[in-house]
Amino acid sequence: MAAYPVDPRDPDAAYLSFWREHHLCTLSTLRPDGSPHVVPVGVTYAPEEGLARVIANKASAKVAHILAAGSAGARVAVCQVDRRRWATLEGLAVVVTDPERVAEAERRYAERYGRAPSPNPARVAIEIELTSAMGRG
Repeated sequence: MAAYPVDPRDPDAAYLSFWREHHLCTLSTLRPDGSPHVVPVGVTYAPEEGLARVIANKASAKVAHILAAGSAGARVAVCQVDRRRWATLEGLAVVVTDPERVAEAERRYAERYGRAPSPNPARVAIEIELTSAMGRG
């Protein structure tokens, strides 16, 4: 795996492979007072699109924090750790409700985590337009 920094649209094979493994991740957003809100999530990474995706409930705090940032999006980071290996993706997050885009996020989640997410009519997708990446193997 590469040592940081990493081009989020052109990661090396080891970095990409790490993002294909089954790992619980964290999503860091900012509360209105500027303090960090860090929660466990499943993340999928599509370097060819320059995107990371998270499925979420539309009533969650993470979704509220992103929506509060406005249409330009919210600065966020997603991270995963496995012993000494770690990888972080950063970018601008927006909440999407389009059924096709939410279904794509669900499909990618099922592919990475080996199970389809349970049905949730309140599901949305968080799409993160990647601006930077880093990691260490």
